[in-house]
Amino acid sequence: MADVPPDSCRLISIVIPVFDEEAVAELLFQRLVGLGESLAPDRLEFVLVDDGSTDGTPELLAALPARDARFRVITLSRNFGHQAALTAGLDHARGDAVVFMDADMQDPPEVVVEMVAKWKAGADVVYGRRRERPADTFFKRLSASIFYWILDRVGKVGIPKNVGDFRLLGRQAADALRELGERHRLMRGLSAWIGFRQTCVEYDRPARAAGETKYTLGRMILLALDAVFSFSWVPLRLASLAGLAVVFISSLFVFVNVLLRLFTDVVVPGWTSIVALICFVGGMNLLMLGILGEYVGRIFEEVKRRPLYLVRSVTGPGPPDAANEP
Repeated sequence: MADVPPDSCRLISIVIPVFDEEAVAELLFQRLVGLGESLAPDRLEFVLVDDGSTDGTPELLAALPARDARFRVITLSRNFGHQAALTAGLDHARGDAVVFMDADMQDPPEVVVEMVAKWKAGADVVYGRRRERPADTFFKRLSASIFYWILDRVGKVGIPKNVGDFRLLGRQAADALRELGERHRLMRGLSAWIGFRQTCVEYDRPARAAGETKYTLGRMILLALDAVFSFSWVPLRLASLAGLAVVFISSLFVFVNVLLRLFTDVVVPGWTSIVALICFVGGMNLLMLGILGEYVGRIFEEVKRRPLYLVRSVTGPGPPDAANEP
């Protein structure tokens, strides 16, 4: 049975992290208001999380609750990152279903209507799968393909391909996701890890409505590392296998040189081979220490138990009769 009857009128929370989106704020407001008309008679609340914006975004967001009482603005004390902002929105969302989407309009709000329909039909998690990505560069499409290829081979959780954070979670799934307390978070991976009944809605991903992307190459690499190290210990196993391979190659090298010395007149020059072997082993040691350091560093972050984010202010009460207070 679904956690929500198909014919009921429910509260749906739209959670949107916002960071320096001054150029798109007004368009976002208009599209979200239009979404409310499409989803009637279901009620909506819009939980916008200001992730430490430094432009005019905070002032624009602060004015939204006065224009529409369905808007709540959660202002974080500084920039904690996209995944932490999603978590903050999830913690403050009071709906029977919670939708994650980005502020740049690359996650079309109209797709939420299809997600809600599949949720009411019995799905607990409905994620948006990108069918076409015409606005992405060749490098971004290539890097995304490599990212999902690696995850498919080293990850213990099946994260769907061409899927970002754009998704709907029923209240039971949302509460399960809230129970996961790790600091290095990949919400799309955690959403897959919790299980429940999951399905997808396919859509064409449009170009960014305005402004510039906040996911630079460096942030994309960090996100990929979080995905690998948070959902797999394969890198540690590869380190062990690499160590065994080095031992085997080194032993074979010594064995061959002994045979040549005992049974032939061939003398293998020593300086080049020794230096090459030392450099190779030294490089492998540093690589393995780096992999081990990644896991140790993550343990260090976890045991401190610092909060994932800090809230500076909350603007707008949201629907007064909403249930499921965080």
